[in-house]
Amino acid sequence: MLMNNVPSSRRGARLLACGFLLALYVFPLYASDARAITLTRAEVIQIGRKVWQNECNGTIEGLTSWNAGENFASLGIGHFIWYPKNLHGPFEESFPKLVAFVSARGAKLPPLLPARRENSCPWDSREEFMRAGSSAEMIELRHFLAETIDLQAEFLVQRLRDSVPKLLAEAGPGGRSSVQQRFDQLAVSAAGAYALVDYVNFKGEGVVASERYHGQGWGLLQVLEGMRDTESDSAVREFARSARTVLTARVANSPSERHEARWLPGWLNRVATYTKN
Repeated sequence: MLMNNVPSSRRGARLLACGFLLALYVFPLYASDARAITLTRAEVIQIGRKVWQNECNGTIEGLTSWNAGENFASLGIGHFIWYPKNLHGPFEESFPKLVAFVSARGAKLPPLLPARRENSCPWDSREEFMRAGSSAEMIELRHFLAETIDLQAEFLVQRLRDSVPKLLAEAGPGGRSSVQQRFDQLAVSAAGAYALVDYVNFKGEGVVASERYHGQGWGLLQVLEGMRDTESDSAVREFARSARTVLTARVANSPSERHEARWLPGWLNRVATYTKN
């Protein structure tokens, strides 16, 4: 090997440098206090691109959206929620957190996006947002989102990691062990990690009281709680089965004026990607 001809001091420095580069390209995802798994940078970006496909059909135009019937903009590969000023809804706002995350990693923000979590969507309604679709501000925002795909993917993984203590606290002593075990079973594979990352971005953690109908949530916690105990190689399929059950129950419990049945086929198609290679 070429390394054999390198003096020991230089060889040690090179090994340290290699270790540093490896640390930059491997992201720890702590499933519990006792063990951790890692995702390579390539796996993180692949997960991000799958989420981008799910949310935006993988298009640049889809990075800036405002869905009919909703009171918030949906931005980025994860359609992160952004509420207008003085307007809040039952769903957790995530876009300002993304902005703070990418800014902390050196991304240059457009003037529209101050690097603080309190910034509000400058468009007050879907109508205003749609009219601004070809404006200089919207084009600049879309360009910024297209240029930070990799950082958005990291943000998705970080969000999952941050969710673990919340899931375990909400599960309580009686359910904590099974929730953690099922999470760990999924987190050890790239396919399971994708399912976890996508679902928590897609439907939340399931720990917020306002994100429930008739007292029943539809987040990651509820899917993990609804899983049956199974072998690790069947964990992703069991997660998908539980997710289908949870989402179908959400629609059945939803207020009639929201017409959520129209979204269920798309939700179930999304869950079906968890078991595809």
